[in-house]
Amino acid sequence: MRYDPGRDLRWLLLRPWIAIPRLIHVLWSLGGLVLVVLLQGGSSDSAVQQRLARRILNTLTGLGPCFIKVGQALSTRPDLVRRDWLEELTRLQDDLPAFPHALALERIEQELGAPAHELFDDFPDAPIAAASLGQVYKARLEGNAWVAVKVQRPNLTFILRRDLVLIRLLGVITAPLLPLNLGFGLGDIIDEFGRSLFEEIDYVQEADNAERFASLFADNDAVYVPRVERMLSSTRVLTTTWIDGAKMRDSDELQALQLDPAALIRTGVICGLQQLLEFGYFHADPHPGNLFALQGRSGDLGHVGYVDFGMMDSISDSDRLTLTGAVVHLINRDFAGLANDFQSLGFLSPSADLTPIVPALEEVLGGSLGDSVGSFNFKAITDRFSELMFDYPFRVPARFALIIRAVVSQEGLALRLDPNFRIIAVAYPYVARRLLAGDTREMRDKLLDVIFDADGRLSLDRLESLLAVIGQDAPAPGKELLPVAGAGLRLLLSRDGADLRKRLLLTLIRDNRLHTDDVRALMGLMARTFGPARIAGGLLQRLNPLAAA
Repeated sequence: MRYDPGRDLRWLLLRPWIAIPRLIHVLWSLGGLVLVVLLQGGSSDSAVQQRLARRILNTLTGLGPCFIKVGQALSTRPDLVRRDWLEELTRLQDDLPAFPHALALERIEQELGAPAHELFDDFPDAPIAAASLGQVYKARLEGNAWVAVKVQRPNLTFILRRDLVLIRLLGVITAPLLPLNLGFGLGDIIDEFGRSLFEEIDYVQEADNAERFASLFADNDAVYVPRVERMLSSTRVLTTTWIDGAKMRDSDELQALQLDPAALIRTGVICGLQQLLEFGYFHADPHPGNLFALQGRSGDLGHVGYVDFGMMDSISDSDRLTLTGAVVHLINRDFAGLANDFQSLGFLSPSADLTPIVPALEEVLGGSLGDSVGSFNFKAITDRFSELMFDYPFRVPARFALIIRAVVSQEGLALRLDPNFRIIAVAYPYVARRLLAGDTREMRDKLLDVIFDADGRLSLDRLESLLAVIGQDAPAPGKELLPVAGAGLRLLLSRDGADLRKRLLLTLIRDNRLHTDDVRALMGLMARTFGPARIAGGLLQRLNPLAAA
């Protein structure tokens, strides 16, 4: 069954004996919680905050899967939720009540056509974990192969269908009262949430998602995806290979296992950027319960295992390119370009007057950016961007609801491991490498837009910034610069490089004269960046793994 808000609303309205008691229960639970938060949320007493955190946990757990999903998103945001509440909210991912084991065995037999003891060499009497939509067992197959068996909670379709109708009604009614100006488009965001939940409970779709995700990272040893056991999977039961790893929640715990939190953060963030900006297909629920740190491997990056592929989404090629440009516009403080990006992405209507919006963006985002790339994070966005929502026609397009969730979840997870982490400090070098490598025509066009100003002149400062940030970010700068140098030379000499050659000539020749200062500056930049010693070092770094093999 697919999510259909109109159909489900009619279904629930025709069943008042279901709708009215549930609505009363939800209003009573949430109303009481809101009142307590208003009265006690500002207290400096840690005992009061601990009791309040436990009440939030119990309220969301008691209200069921839809509300638990909201809590899961909040538990990855230490900038939005008090730190003394986070520990309790994290339990929404790791310590939910399990449903009766007998019901799980019954579901397995119904879905797979045989009892669990016939399908598995060893099947436990209790799950190893319970989540909002199902619970997981660690079972053994023939040949001593261990697998994870996820069994869906009973009656889940009915529960989600009922609660999503009520959540949508309450959301639309209360939207004008929200402290943030999110009323416009809130119904669309809830609908996107509902569609993703219904896709998440289709385990055949999840199996397809996992295999597609695995194929994208097949050549990346830093990312591991468990294999799906198709013969032991169905719409409501999913069996995959077991992952032995540590949850990415606590920096001290990871270090005790001789795992490097910084390397794991880098792997996770780069993997997320690849999903959004390179593949256009992304894991929309990267909370701490769905990512594992893997031991027994080495390298510049940490090694991360992904699970739970129920919530996935795609992003169009045009949106990917615009997002890539937006990152560069933000770092270059090109707020006019950033305003155009917002308009292209649908955050501003096509008819919106950008004249007053550009200085507003500069005031809000420029201050948050500070003096360096490393000073920026999405906390600054969430703290200050709402100021623009009240005065300017911003909205959140429905198609970006899951993208925003994925990005803030990724940053929230990283902040748990390193409170000083700044996602843009990893995102910008990644974008710079993609632009300078120019592996597609679209990327080459975007690069030209970035390094040439509005008058068609080469901006040496921007080019130097792109090259410098690669060297600063990379564990082995020469190794990273080698493919950039090769790609740049190929582009300059190729047929596709005609526009680049023309723009360079226009830059260096003004008033029918060759401006040697610009030539010397450009050649000096190339010599500093792509000097023989530096490139040779990068070549040796690339050859060393081959020699070792």
